[in-house]
Amino acid sequence: MKDWSAWIGREDIRHDHVEPGAVKRWLATLDRAAPADDSVPQAYHWCLCLPDAPTAILGADGHPVREDSDDSFLPPIPLPRRMWAASKVEFLNPLRPGQTVMRSSRVAAITEKQGGTGTLVFAEVAHETHGDGELAVRETQTIVFREPAPAGAPPAPPPGEGRFDPAGWDAHRMLVPSEALLFRYSALTFNSHRIHYDLPYATEEEGYRGLVVHGPLTATLLLDLAARHFGDNALTRFDFRGTSPAICGEELHLALRGDDDAIVLGAFASDGRQVMAASAAR
Repeated sequence: MKDWSAWIGREDIRHDHVEPGAVKRWLATLDRAAPADDSVPQAYHWCLCLPDAPTAILGADGHPVREDSDDSFLPPIPLPRRMWAASKVEFLNPLRPGQTVMRSSRVAAITEKQGGTGTLVFAEVAHETHGDGELAVRETQTIVFREPAPAGAPPAPPPGEGRFDPAGWDAHRMLVPSEALLFRYSALTFNSHRIHYDLPYATEEEGYRGLVVHGPLTATLLLDLAARHFGDNALTRFDFRGTSPAICGEELHLALRGDDDAIVLGAFASDGRQVMAASAAR
């Protein structure tokens, strides 16, 4: 595959505003109350400084078409499937309604690997989000580009062979992600990836057995579980890695155990299959 080293170090700077109305819609989407100190819940930074590509330049999957040009932030990796695979997040200062926001993004690394499903290309992007000039969130995001689903392959993900057991966890919440929840999250994050709302595309083109729950939505729900358990904006670090797709309409179990700098979180399907692994510190 092509050498993508020319993209390493490319930067993108975006500006935004923490709109109180948008924060209320975020809270409504998650069925939760606002923090008592009028801060913004952790994970809301994923709604800020979003790419604003015109509809006319979206590709077949709903993402902006990547081009081999000096204006392209990410390279034109010729693999059709794209997923947000992981993030390492540091929370330094809570964001607040009314703040002016600036986010700087830099392509930190691009790595090609061979996996069980074929060629994989991982792009690491380093973000720094400032609220009124103060560093609020530092994050390294990993995006993975994958080959098409093999023809004739069974729908993904395959079912697990057990059941999730909440015993041994300090906190547990079960919910069933609905089409409405996926739609609202896509709208809040300006995400037009078709696997989250276009069922024929998700099943026939990308080989899933249903609509796919956004990786950052699952991460958002884990951060919400931590807020319900420890209080708002209690975490200083949160790392997550997607391990299997969560499917709309199927039970999703969110679990947490530990304290201080040894917090373990996980999202699981009802059949015991792990959807996301995460760790955190207070």
